[in-house]
Amino acid sequence: MQNINKYIDQTILKPDATKQEIMNFIEGVKKYKFYCAVVNPCWVEIVRKELPEDIKVCSVVGFPLGASTTKSKAFETEELVKLGCDEIDMVLNIGRLKSNDYKYVGREIKTVVESAQGRVVKVIIETCLLTEQEKIASANIIKESKAHFVKTSTGFSKEGAKIEDIKLLRKVVGPHFGIKASGGIRDYKSALAFIEAGANRIGTSSGEKIMEKIN
Repeated sequence: MQNINKYIDQTILKPDATKQEIMNFIEGVKKYKFYCAVVNPCWVEIVRKELPEDIKVCSVVGFPLGASTTKSKAFETEELVKLGCDEIDMVLNIGRLKSNDYKYVGREIKTVVESAQGRVVKVIIETCLLTEQEKIASANIIKESKAHFVKTSTGFSKEGAKIEDIKLLRKVVGPHFGIKASGGIRDYKSALAFIEAGANRIGTSSGEKIMEKIN
């Protein structure tokens, strides 16, 4: 698959990433022309300045736990938009979902979508913490709330993406809604398997390694 770079959200979200590491990350994103670069909020302004306009810049909201307030998530989103973000990856409030407080969860997602002012919003559900019914419920809420993607994982919990979750989510949201597989995807074979299972986007910090496999 020669265009796999256009499925990849190349990511550097580790808390100890230095400015030099961010600059090296930017060079890799430019080299392989990944679809999107995902960084922590403090690096957005630098990354947007250094990358060409045809490469999207994304950052995270309520990350990695999802347990901050709706107002704080909205504020984070608004600030990221001002800094130049094209896309927002927000973490769903997992505790509220597991408490069956679906109205709260849906209202919060809608608030972030509104705060994003037309930017793409991907909602992280942390599949490893959910039952099958909770995965189905969260995907339906995300779709109804007018976000654009359901995303499997932060990469900071006990497990990452699984093929069976991608297949389940695709069945729930239908053929046209966005699904981002993220967490533990480190090689070309795995990335391709997730795309074949129904993922539109791959979140990984190993994009360069994946590309080296096919070049």
